[in-house]
Amino acid sequence: MKTFRSKAATVAFALASTLVAGVSQAKDTTPSVVIVHGAFADGSDWAKVVPLLQAKGVAVSVVQNPLTSLADDVAATQRTLNNQPGPVVLVGHSWGGTVITQAGSDEKVRALVYVAAFAPDAGQTSGEQGKGAPTPPGISQIKADGNGFLYLTPEGMAKDFAQDLPATQTAVMTATQGPIKASAFEDKTTVSAWKTKPSWYLLATEDRMIHPDVQRSAAKRIGATLAELRTSHVPQQSQPAEVAKVILEAVKKVGEQ
Repeated sequence: MKTFRSKAATVAFALASTLVAGVSQAKDTTPSVVIVHGAFADGSDWAKVVPLLQAKGVAVSVVQNPLTSLADDVAATQRTLNNQPGPVVLVGHSWGGTVITQAGSDEKVRALVYVAAFAPDAGQTSGEQGKGAPTPPGISQIKADGNGFLYLTPEGMAKDFAQDLPATQTAVMTATQGPIKASAFEDKTTVSAWKTKPSWYLLATEDRMIHPDVQRSAAKRIGATLAELRTSHVPQQSQPAEVAKVILEAVKKVGEQ
């Protein structure tokens, strides 16, 4: 009888271990979200969206990219991707779109979400994206410092970058912005992850930094699922719930795979 009970206990333990392992594996395959911010910003630019994703049980990491070169920002993104236990939805805003186009080739990345972003082809630069389109008014408010970095003036932040936000908020955004190395806009991608990964594109129709026509063309070229919002260049700040909705759609699709 003791032998029978011992064997039964062993079988029960093995079964329980298998179930626990199965649950752990399921958790590991739940898509997480990695967000890459754009130029003239830092990770806090996504502070309104992050809690909305977390409230849905989604693990989120925001890359603090140095904005010194495409290679440096891709490396920073790669370090964050390395820390993810399973599949990832990779999100990029503005300049961050160029970064995720390159970094998105990582095997963990299962989907890309572009938010008012560049989406270059392999061998292209960010600077090439607007050729042939009207020059956005915000470009005139980008200034260079003595170190080879570009920054956005307070007027540019308030009237062109985030014209749908209150002045008190744009003042903080001006103070916390991340200047970008001017030469970064001429760095060429070597891959285009959107060719092999499903993509979503959120177009900002009132954007005064990347012309809406450029965004629409990019979304069409990469075959992205398109959503449009009547916002400035920073929909993640002015309409965070709608931005979170698009990201969650991508998370859901990846989770169903």
